[in-house]
Amino acid sequence: MRTPSDPLHSDTLNAIVEGRQVWPAMAAKYGVENPVPPWKTSLDGLCDALDQASCDTAVPSFRERRDEEDALSATVYADLPYPENQLVALAHSLLARGIITESELRQRLSTVRARLEG
Repeated sequence: MRTPSDPLHSDTLNAIVEGRQVWPAMAAKYGVENPVPPWKTSLDGLCDALDQASCDTAVPSFRERRDEEDALSATVYADLPYPENQLVALAHSLLARGIITESELRQRLSTVRARLEG
């Protein structure tokens, strides 16, 4: 199994970083004044659920997840603002551990985009 510190090539994550679709830009585009992205509570809930799922060895422990998030946010995803860098760092870790696949990530992103644009 690869570890999150191994080089990871993800076209999906690269497109997110390069697309700069960050909350301040999206909020301005759609006239939203809330400074907190609507998906932030879901991200927090997912992190809490992962922290409780430590019985599955593929799922990072709280400490592993936070250490990976900090390292990736400071390096690979340093150009993204918070909380986007937290979200992309988590996706990176889950991809690297094989918990989700690139195609699953793309499909979920497509589903979310369709809801937003609908």
